[in-house]
Amino acid sequence: MKVMVGVSGGIAAYKAAEVVRALQRQALEVRVVMTEGAQKFIQPLTFAALTGHKVITSLWPTGESEDASMDASIEHIAEAQWADALVVAPATAGILAKFAHGMADDFLTTMYLATTAPVLVAPAMNVNMWEHPATQANLELLKQRGVRVIEPGSGHLACGMVGPGRLAEPEFIANAVLNALGRSHDLAGETVLITAGGTREALDPVRFLGNRSSGKMGYALAEAAQSRGAKVILISAPSALYPPAHCELVKVTTAEEMRNAVLSRMTEATLVIKSAAVADYKPSFVADQKLKRTGPLTIEFLPTEDILAEVVRQRKPGQLIVGFAAETENAQANGRAKLLRKGVDAIVVNDVSREGVGFDADLNGATFLTATTAIDFPDMPKRALADRILDEVVGLRRPQSLLVEMSSAAMSSSGTNDVSRLESSVEIDGEVFVAGPGSRRQIIFE
Repeated sequence: MKVMVGVSGGIAAYKAAEVVRALQRQALEVRVVMTEGAQKFIQPLTFAALTGHKVITSLWPTGESEDASMDASIEHIAEAQWADALVVAPATAGILAKFAHGMADDFLTTMYLATTAPVLVAPAMNVNMWEHPATQANLELLKQRGVRVIEPGSGHLACGMVGPGRLAEPEFIANAVLNALGRSHDLAGETVLITAGGTREALDPVRFLGNRSSGKMGYALAEAAQSRGAKVILISAPSALYPPAHCELVKVTTAEEMRNAVLSRMTEATLVIKSAAVADYKPSFVADQKLKRTGPLTIEFLPTEDILAEVVRQRKPGQLIVGFAAETENAQANGRAKLLRKGVDAIVVNDVSREGVGFDADLNGATFLTATTAIDFPDMPKRALADRILDEVVGLRRPQSLLVEMSSAAMSSSGTNDVSRLESSVEIDGEVFVAGPGSRRQIIFE
């Protein structure tokens, strides 16, 4: 398959060479188009040597003949038709603005308007530029139009500041391109029901009991599942986010509405992921009129229905069920207790007490718990975490018992109970699984 890499003029332009190599390692044919600004940071010759193709640097012909002029006049159309995907890495604030507002003043922006292939942008810029409302508005506009945004990493930037704005890692960009091309359709044939957002319970006509959930994690899971070939049913509590293109969106507000929607659609699903932050309590009485401030107010709350428990009770054979647990203390212990209490296949536990991650944040970190494993995920953009979670969910359909038997045998022969000191592997359906040093998978024997 064929990928066009667009390189715009930021300090991270030199990393585009690594992006090209990462794509080539996936057996993709790569060509490169550079903006004028990008050529100030890295020479076209570098990409020509890596790809074996001419690097496009201008919308205008370089030759003197009439034929050259005719060729150049339609080259952006030809290249747009050639590419199965267009990925811009790095994507500067300027190029994002041009894409968002349809400005076509060079080859890259003209090709963007001419292509019908999937478009991915990997932003890289100063943290203040990234967080500026204009940049965020342009990103939201591009997302509405189906452009996939590969979130930048956070850390020390070239300008000396610290924060989000680093170009995503080349391998992660390559994986995102593969997903856009449908090369990782490991959820093809699956129907995935995902809940997202925070429910609201009315106190009176103008007030409600709610939580800080933005829905970003659930929406990221929906986008990731869809990109991996699944049919997605997204049941969402109120959220300011735009749903991924082509997924089925069911809007709800209260926990009861969430319950009814989930139970009415779960029979269609082969995989249920309950990532919504559902209210545990609701007022016993909802006032018909706005409550006036007249002094102390006492409100009685009643527990809401346990949707996850009902889903487990009504599950059909072969249906996988994954829950979420937002904790503020003893996260893993509380998560494992919930896993056993609910009877789900897995629980994704995240500590929402930390600043900058979890609720209403772009980053998240979590632990993926099953009955026998605990996999820690470091802080990362929620879209990246969504794919990591789905990687583990797909793994639940593999014969994991063989891994446990393999590791048990290795422990017996070595005379140790320390799994981290062992390294062994087993081949299952042509795929090699490794347990031991360097693996983040902690196998728990109970």
